[in-house]
Amino acid sequence: MNFANPTFLYLAVGALPLLIALSWWASRRRIAALAKLGSPTMIARLTAGVNWQGRRWQNGLLISAIVLSLFALARPQWGEDVQEVERRGVQVMVALDVSQSMLAEDIKPNRLERAKLEIADLMSKLGGDEIGLVLFSGASFIQFPLTSDYGTARSFLDGARPEVISRPGTDIGDAVRTAMSGFDDKSSAQRVIVLITDGEDHEAGALDVVRQAAEEGVIFYTIGFGSTEGVPLPTYDARGNQIGFKQDRAGQTVLSRLDEATLREIATIGNGRYFPATA
Repeated sequence: MNFANPTFLYLAVGALPLLIALSWWASRRRIAALAKLGSPTMIARLTAGVNWQGRRWQNGLLISAIVLSLFALARPQWGEDVQEVERRGVQVMVALDVSQSMLAEDIKPNRLERAKLEIADLMSKLGGDEIGLVLFSGASFIQFPLTSDYGTARSFLDGARPEVISRPGTDIGDAVRTAMSGFDDKSSAQRVIVLITDGEDHEAGALDVVRQAAEEGVIFYTIGFGSTEGVPLPTYDARGNQIGFKQDRAGQTVLSRLDEATLREIATIGNGRYFPATA
């Protein structure tokens, strides 16, 4: 036997001697108060009709009720009860990286635009299953919640660009947490997170977040966009014209590389698969 709330069991064990002591103390006080009324002979005549045995039973039943109530609150459990839950449909939360590195052009027209085309293609194959979209870089938010209205979803997808998030970087862990918040916990549908990124995570702890989500039954598929050799990141003026490539403080051209190792590990932990975008 085990207990779902063992704290109440400890309270029951501790309360039993305390309740017995309080009952005895109250009884002694009653006897002492009666003794002050007069001689023992007169007190015996006055209390001849009192059912002392019944009072002791009453106190005993009260103590038993309190202890048994605490025992019930501890929720004793015997054995195991296995239930099969039929999953109906799929809930897909797509986490799309919109960081500056997704503007690299090693995949035409660039990583981000190609990713949006892939998501639109995914919608055409869902067959009524729900899909939601999380945009992330150094922070994340839900661009649109779970829906089977793919037409409206595509219109929101078009607005995915780096400017929608002011915080730079790439935080995959935060994106997974945001995607988890978008699922409908009341639904029995299989929950899936599709992570679309170049894998360059600038924050720690992403794998721990993925592991926790996987323990809750979420399946992860990762799609890696970019080149493992690294490519420069284009910079643009206010009109959208390319004016050069991003440089660091030392004046060196910044290269963005696909981190396949991280994406493969996420997919392995999440009981899913990794796909390179070029496949």
